[in-house]
Amino acid sequence: MNEPRWLDELEMAAWKGFLQAWHRVNRCLDQQLKQDAGLSHPQYEILVHLAAAPGGELRMTELAERLIASKSGLTYQVGQLEKRGLVRRRACPSDVRGVFAVLTDTGRETLREAAPGHVEAVREVLVDVLDREQLAVLAEAFGKVGHRPRPS
Repeated sequence: MNEPRWLDELEMAAWKGFLQAWHRVNRCLDQQLKQDAGLSHPQYEILVHLAAAPGGELRMTELAERLIASKSGLTYQVGQLEKRGLVRRRACPSDVRGVFAVLTDTGRETLREAAPGHVEAVREVLVDVLDREQLAVLAEAFGKVGHRPRPS
């Protein structure tokens, strides 16, 4: 067995900084969305992806891939949104196993109402904390990490 490649000081600082920032940003955004719209952060992201999709609908498998979510986790979140009338499911006509998540008019309106407060919170906890150069570095770095193929 090969000896592990331990993180050096810079790598550890980057890792710890990422974790601390991620948890802080995620917690703040989740609290803001729950308070203002009664949504969790993952539920908000589901609505965003559906709103951007043609016809406001995506196959559940495609939605899970876009969100980098487990199928079971996505099924749970869509179920919660469905109970509130924000999303509905419909069977795929060409594949008996396929299911679409469909954004309802109520879901679109909920997203429209939630978006301004969410953007304000994103600015407060991340965007406005950094200068343009730092934002460019983050965009490039996280874009590179985010576009890597998922490990098998």
